[in-house]
Order: sequence, then structure tokens, then C-alpha cells
Amino acid sequence: MATDLAGSGGKILAGGFSQRLCRRLTECIAALVALEKIASPIVPYIAAWREHEKIIWYEYVGARFLALLGCERREVDEVFRQSIVDRRLYRYADRESKVEEDIVTRAELRGEQASLREEVKKAGAVECVYQLALPGGKKIWLKDQANIEVFVEDQICLSMGCLTEVTKEMEQKHLLEKIGYFDELTKLPKRTILQRIIEMNIGNLHRGHINDFVFLLLDLDYFKTVNDIHGHQAGDQVLVSLANVMRATKRHEDEIGRYGGEEFYGISVGGLKNGVQFAERLRLAVAKTDFIFNRERIPVTVSVGLVAASQLAGVEKISVEELVRVADRRLYVAKEEGRNRVVFRG
Repeated sequence: MATDLAGSGGKILAGGFSQRLCRRLTECIAALVALEKIASPIVPYIAAWREHEKIIWYEYVGARFLALLGCERREVDEVFRQSIVDRRLYRYADRESKVEEDIVTRAELRGEQASLREEVKKAGAVECVYQLALPGGKKIWLKDQANIEVFVEDQICLSMGCLTEVTKEMEQKHLLEKIGYFDELTKLPKRTILQRIIEMNIGNLHRGHINDFVFLLLDLDYFKTVNDIHGHQAGDQVLVSLANVMRATKRHEDEIGRYGGEEFYGISVGGLKNGVQFAERLRLAVAKTDFIFNRERIPVTVSVGLVAASQLAGVEKISVEELVRVADRRLYVAKEEGRNRVVFRG
């Protein structure tokens, strides 16, 4: 078995390495060969590198990997390396509320090889996305997920994992960014997407897929005073911090976004009680948060106007315009009644 595998283009099985390393590699290759036989959509591979050397080589690549790259087995190391446009790492920040994108270009990868390998070696895993420009002009995206095993006696690291093509997903992400889906300051969805989200919920309501949903408008109290006293940079920082609080507070199924200026919106599937709980969680989270600018605490509260679709049962047709109108009216009442409160009737 080892002799057959050694002929596949790798270095380790024919290179006089330890029995432990060769045995482990043989087991893993056999497992990936079996995986490929069930026509899995993932693209398995085993890469290796020697400590203190720059070159990474492949001990095993599946047939689909070669098909994606459009090359022969002997060419895969070089073709993959030359095809890389950038490497993207996604991680949570701000108490797991915001996803950060770290982009490293091909040129930067060359200069950071040693540090990147030490990083994945320490973590014991790899999870990133590669953008590739293939010969002929085709562009694809591959998500890379792998475990790292270190063989100290051989000074060899193995990266055993799989690639998944995510071209459609990444192209959609770029399209949304291009058409202005996200607000530049807060990185929340903009008002332009609000109508589409509500229309989808109205459709699901009519088809019986959901029983009810709520829409809320949230407005910063005395925001003009913040700008007047602390300056517009402080005001911008407050808006960014508020967006982060909303991300950290909402559930996965809730939608939030920036309506405009100091107004934000929220949408949640469920009845009025669920909506009030959502709004109160947001209100209380904001009131308890320390908003800091230039080491100075800025007290911030919000007022919320909320409407459930079921509350519009008497109108001829539930619409985006009617939901916004009612929520805005209730937001005005919340301001008139003293601010820092949720109004859901009247």
C-alpha cells in the first residue's frame, strides 16, 4: 500500500521518514481516497512542510482539486501558489457580535509565510478562504478547513483537510457590498434593504409560514446634544457603539439595521409579546453600556416605537408604509412621554 501511495507524487513515503509519520500519512490518504469514492462535494488534500523551510508541498490531492485548477498532479503545488489572489480570515470581535475580515494578498503571503505557519501550528487548525485567479481568467473561491499535526522527530507538519468551493457565496457578498447593502459607518444593513425584508415577512405571514412579526424603530435620545457638547466625531462613535450593542443583543433570527441618521430598525418573527421583549432587551442593553469617547463617558438611552403585523388586522392591506407609519407614531409618543421607553400601543 505504501509503495502505491508513494507513487502519487508526495515526498514523505519515499523519503526515509519515521514509521510513525509514514503510518499516519498512509492511514489518512486511504481515508481520503475512500471519501472521494462517495462523490463528496468537498475537495480533500494533505499538505506538508518541513520546519524552517519555505516550500509547502502536497502529499495527496483529490481528482476534483486537479479539475478545479485545470492542471496535472505534478503541477498542483505551483499552479495553486501562483493562482492565489488573496487569503481571507474571518473572526468574531466585540464579544462575538461582529465578524472581521482580514485580507492578506499573495505578495503579503510570501512575506508572512513563517509567521502564518507558526500561527496555524499553534492553533492546530486552519480555516480561511482563498480567492484564486486560474489560467484562462476564471476566478473561484475555496474555503479551506484543516487540522495540523506536528511530527517533531521528522520536523514535519501535516495539514489534513478539505476545500469547499464557495464562489457563489463570495460573489453574492461582494455584490451586496457593491450595491450598498451595508451602512458605511455602522456596517449594519441600510434602509434600502428594509422593504425587502418586510415584504418577505408579509409574504410568509399570508402563506401561513409564520403567525406574526414585529417591526420597531429605535431612536437615540438627545443625540443633537451629544453632537453639540462632544462634537460630531463623538456622535459617530456613539452610533458605531450602538450598532455593536444591537448586534450583541439580538438573537440570530432577528434583523437589525440603520434607518437613517440616529434612527435604527429591528424586525423579529413572533407576536407582540416577543417584540416587546426584543425592544426592551435593546433598550436596557443601551442604557447599561458605557459609551466612551476621549476617556469621557457619554450617557446614552434610546426610545422605541413598535408595531406587530397582527395589530394592523383592521387595515385593508399590511404594507411596509403602514408598519413604518405606526412605529414612527409610537416612537414619537415614547419621546413625548419622557424617552428611554418602549411604546407598542396607541
